Amino acid sequence: MKQKKKKGDVFILKLKNKYNLTTFVFLLPWIITFIIFSVYPIIFSFGISFTDYTGLSPEMNFVGLKNYFSLFKDEIFLKAMRNTFIFVIGTIPFTTVISILLAVLINSKMVRFKGLFKAGFFLPSVMSMVVISTIWRYIYSADGILNYLLQTIGIEKNTGWLASPDTALLSIMIMNVWAAIGYYTIIFLAGLQSIPEELYESASIDGASNTDKFFKITLPLIKPTLFFVIAINTIRSFQIFTEIFTMTGGGPLNSTQTIVHYLYLTGFRQFRMGYASAMAYILVIIILIITLIQQRVLRSEY
Repeated sequence: MKQKKKKGDVFILKLKNKYNLTTFVFLLPWIITFIIFSVYPIIFSFGISFTDYTGLSPEMNFVGLKNYFSLFKDEIFLKAMRNTFIFVIGTIPFTTVISILLAVLINSKMVRFKGLFKAGFFLPSVMSMVVISTIWRYIYSADGILNYLLQTIGIEKNTGWLASPDTALLSIMIMNVWAAIGYYTIIFLAGLQSIPEELYESASIDGASNTDKFFKITLPLIKPTLFFVIAINTIRSFQIFTEIFTMTGGGPLNSTQTIVHYLYLTGFRQFRMGYASAMAYILVIIILIITLIQQRVLRSEY
């Protein structure tokens, strides 16, 4: 025979159900917002990537994989993809290495006023990227401070750094590294502070140098943090837009055109929403593949 539920068990069950219902009611506004502004746009954009939807009228015709195949015949898209990969490969190593070194330096006992350094390095991260890009655009201009400093050491350059296809992308990459290192330095600093001090003390007793401590203690123990930083930096770098939009608009001669900026021009200037959506999902696939590779390489070591 089945045992009858005790009154106390029934009361606890009712209380639990009431608690779950209350929790759901409080979460409902966020769930609705998430579905409307996140889930629905993802599903809709994926659907229209197989159509010729323009965004100017509700009419759309199914074109299959035509948009996806056309992308790999589009010279501007291929150049934008090339520029994006150059940007990713050219910024992430420098950003990561500089951030780690700054974090180690700030975390060391020899540095005083650590709070001041943390705030100083982190300041660009809380500033609007539009503001930062505008400031650097004036620095890179023909009569900007960079050319003035070069003239003082005998190097003449009469054109702006963003006006030349040879230097425009490199200039944006340098600015991006400068703006990003503070944020990642703070993340690495949090990882460093989780390492027990006893490990360093034991290594010192065994006669280990600072270099030995870094490569045999610090680096292995911050590998989870390192994977996190590289992963989010990779995603952010592939989605580079604000700097391009503010500083060059993709020029000169598409030398700074990137995938997301070209996506914006295609969708919201040329009104080829279906084509732009296909571009977006190509980017999603690229980011997914690279992130999985990074996860396999880095996480397999810890």
